[in-house]
Amino acid sequence: MPHPLVLHNISFKVHEGELVCIVGPSGSGKSTLLRLTAGLLTPTSGEIMSTFTKPSLVFQNFALFPWLTAEQNVEFGIKMQSLPYSDRKRIVREKVLEVGLKGAERKYPQQLSGGMRQRVGLARALAVSPDLLLMDEPFSSLDTLTAASLRTDILNLWQKYQPTIIMVTHLIEEAVAMADRVIIFSSNPATVKRIVPIDLPRPRSTRTPAFYELVDLITAEITNQ
Repeated sequence: MPHPLVLHNISFKVHEGELVCIVGPSGSGKSTLLRLTAGLLTPTSGEIMSTFTKPSLVFQNFALFPWLTAEQNVEFGIKMQSLPYSDRKRIVREKVLEVGLKGAERKYPQQLSGGMRQRVGLARALAVSPDLLLMDEPFSSLDTLTAASLRTDILNLWQKYQPTIIMVTHLIEEAVAMADRVIIFSSNPATVKRIVPIDLPRPRSTRTPAFYELVDLITAEITNQ
């Protein structure tokens, strides 16, 4: 039997240094697109054209190695780069500090909270100095306060290093709070329904009429209202 069509005529550009969020109904192929972009899946047709050479993916479910400590998980990706031991350790120390893992370096994933495990996943992704950071609903399994703290940290790191970020989220408020543009997917199969530029100044207030207007606009597009 042929495989069901998940993505159809998906076409959009992401600019260097841009932060883009993808939203849409559950099961609309958003995560599949990230995995295709990261090279974890191969498209059955079409082509992903990219000038990015170092993509890195942050998973929704953390995807940590349970037998490795936090710092060993962070170091895992850069071990593939044949860096000297001293350079690897320096990078790990830097990323541990940047994502707020100080004091948890030698703990195993099962000893960490969900928020700390996601910080390990973020540090691991950043350790390879990616030019494209792909994030698959990175806050969906976290409590509200932890998610808000991590969003702030990611925005600060994005402004510091200026990687291009493509993030899938099911929270429209989150997309409007973070993104330069929001790409709205339809489903069955997924197509690009609309691309909404977010022209709000940074840092953004989530309590202004302009913010709520954009949230309402995107919600209406997703729900066909």
